[in-house]
Amino acid sequence: MTDTVNVSRHPLVLHKLTLLRSRLTEPKKFRELVSEISQLLFYEATADLPLAPLTVATPLAPCDGYEIAQQIGLIPILRAGLGMTQAILEIIPTAHVWHLGLYRDHETLLPVTYYNKLPAEPDIDLAIILDPMLATGGSAVAAVDILKQWGSKRIKFLGLIAAPEGVRTLSAAHPDVPIHLAAIDSQLNERGYIVPGLGDAGDRQFGTG
Repeated sequence: MTDTVNVSRHPLVLHKLTLLRSRLTEPKKFRELVSEISQLLFYEATADLPLAPLTVATPLAPCDGYEIAQQIGLIPILRAGLGMTQAILEIIPTAHVWHLGLYRDHETLLPVTYYNKLPAEPDIDLAIILDPMLATGGSAVAAVDILKQWGSKRIKFLGLIAAPEGVRTLSAAHPDVPIHLAAIDSQLNERGYIVPGLGDAGDRQFGTG
């Protein structure tokens, strides 16, 4: 992988990803696995967060420590990104959450924006886009475009499974945006789905489709 495309090799990620892919995994277990994998990937994706010194009082004595020195923003792409958001908020509850509504037109495979409630000016230092599947890359590119136009200076993409086509598209459009994934699969099929993938992540989370 390149410096900006990071695929986890953590044994827990690989184990849980296999269970996530199975067609026998019901929605409740599917949501749990999405949450668990998201937390593990977030842990890896934020290893470079800057720290500031912080002194706290333990029951015995003062102790020098650290605190995160940046405000993190989570940008879930509706609706599939919702399943990743709450899990990450459990790790960093001070994160701000701003939702983007994007869907892929099934005829053109191009992204359509239908929801955007970002504030007038950025209130975060690092924006992390959350979307389980990086397929054609169109929605991810559109999300980064929106965030950069908003004024966001530092952006990362966090997903579960990608197609090579999606990785190439996002990397070509925004080479400055690191991509963090659990796996890169073989290809897209004629309908724009990742193969072998896991099907539609939104439908499998919410029992629809």
